[in-house]
Amino acid sequence: MEDMERLSMERTQLFRDVYDGKIPKRVPIATAVDIAYAIQYAGYDLKEAQWNLYLLKDVIDKAARDFKSDGVPTVFLRIPLMYQILGAKNFVMSSEGFMQHPEVSAMEAEEYDELIKDPYKFIIEKVLPRLYKNLDTTPEKRSIVFAKAYKVFYDSMMQVGIYSAEAARKYGLSMEGLGTLIEAPFDFIADQMRGFTNIVKDIRRIPEKVAEACEAILPLMLKAGLAPEPSSYKRAFIPLHMPPYLRTSDFEKVFWPTFKKLVDGLVEKGMGVDLFLEQDWMRYIDYLAELPKGVKMWFEYGDPKLIKERLGKKHIITGLYPISLLRTGNKKECIDKAKELVDILAPGGGYIFNFDKSPLVLNDAKPENIIAVNEFVRENAVYK
Repeated sequence: MEDMERLSMERTQLFRDVYDGKIPKRVPIATAVDIAYAIQYAGYDLKEAQWNLYLLKDVIDKAARDFKSDGVPTVFLRIPLMYQILGAKNFVMSSEGFMQHPEVSAMEAEEYDELIKDPYKFIIEKVLPRLYKNLDTTPEKRSIVFAKAYKVFYDSMMQVGIYSAEAARKYGLSMEGLGTLIEAPFDFIADQMRGFTNIVKDIRRIPEKVAEACEAILPLMLKAGLAPEPSSYKRAFIPLHMPPYLRTSDFEKVFWPTFKKLVDGLVEKGMGVDLFLEQDWMRYIDYLAELPKGVKMWFEYGDPKLIKERLGKKHIITGLYPISLLRTGNKKECIDKAKELVDILAPGGGYIFNFDKSPLVLNDAKPENIIAVNEFVRENAVYK
């Protein structure tokens, strides 16, 4: 057990060195799979295991034992029972058992002024009852439903946290990572209020109202993004959705101003910031270079050489390894790709090895390829 504790501390230090701007002994590995992938890998029924959280102990243990990441390699975000209690429209389980986020709209274009005037009140009184039908009731019943849902959320996350901590102790893994989860103001409005189709219309018809709404939402995102004890080691995770689908001029005028204020504000308060740059952000690379030093940027797609050249001296780079290759390639091809990326991104520091995205279901990536790639990086990836 002492050996595992020492190994856990060593792996945690790998990440902390990167966050502190130091060069660790080797490249840390932050690959992870969605809990649905881990459930299927462990041989359990996807629906059953998401409703019976006690099964997740074995699921998390098998993933932690086998996948050779430096942290607990499972991502657990969506709780079916909580969404059922709420009567959710924005997160629903597919017939296969996978939690999906369908296109929803909980706000009309004519309601921007109401949102801008008092965003918290508007979200509580208008948006939530429209997204969660069981909240569309009397204040007394709404409080009961909300309390039940929160208890399920709290108990579930606590239980999964216990299983993850047990796996970390057992296999000497780091628990370093997520502190808070938020969205850019524009993405929050697009994802949870207007929907993709409507927000695209809005930025053409009423861009000034969208910009005002982003400013109104910004304080809520700043508050939600701060951990009780801000630290660069427990980081604010911000998945970024809409910019690849926006015209550059719309990005500049509507998305970027409040997003940069959000990142700047979190860093000023002592929080580390992790960005998941969905799709291709290469046309915005000069904007990313303006963000505060030490922001971690998880790229899905892009030119690794250009990313390293333009961002590598100031920011932390991760991602870019295609899980599509893990699905279709053989072990040699997968290892060769890992070597290629490490050779480009590791020199000089500021690099954490990760895939371009987390595999969601078992068909997304062959387990043996994940294991082979992670083993190669652990044994061979050192900074030059």
